[in-house]
Amino acid sequence: MISRHDVASVRPSSRASALLQGGRRLAAAAVLALGFAGVAQAAIDAYTFKDDAERARYTELTRELRCPKCQNQDIADSNAPIAADLRKEIYRMLGEGESNQQIIDFMVDRYGEFVRYKPELNAHTWLLWFGPAGLLLGGAVLIGVIVVRRRRTSREDADVLSDEERQRLAHLLDKNRE
Repeated sequence: MISRHDVASVRPSSRASALLQGGRRLAAAAVLALGFAGVAQAAIDAYTFKDDAERARYTELTRELRCPKCQNQDIADSNAPIAADLRKEIYRMLGEGESNQQIIDFMVDRYGEFVRYKPELNAHTWLLWFGPAGLLLGGAVLIGVIVVRRRRTSREDADVLSDEERQRLAHLLDKNRE
């Protein structure tokens, strides 16, 4: 027969009880968070396209254009309101039969060349395209000049003392040792 004393010894300690209660709270929070995940996904644009080619053009354009607010995200991935407006505008323009180049030109006219992830090479963007290479080349030249100057300086330092000065130095060192 099991006594009350035996049952009491099987009950979880207060620490174990606290851990179980904490686990239940964590599980409840996870269920709640998963419930809100569906609401967050509802904000995704749901456009209908005539065919897969139009959908591919839409995807290509939204990946190629930068969000003016986020600055380091394309408008396909950005949740900013202006990115949503630009996606709507692209969808509208595609529906009107405009070409990719016409849509890009419209966006560049409105927001500047910055809105493109791959800006065209022209007088305004040549520094953007060739600036990094120029900086690397300039850095390499600068390092080369510094190395050559240091080599010259080290050679000159080796021949700083004349024969007479070396004899005087040797004499002073000998005196100092005695």
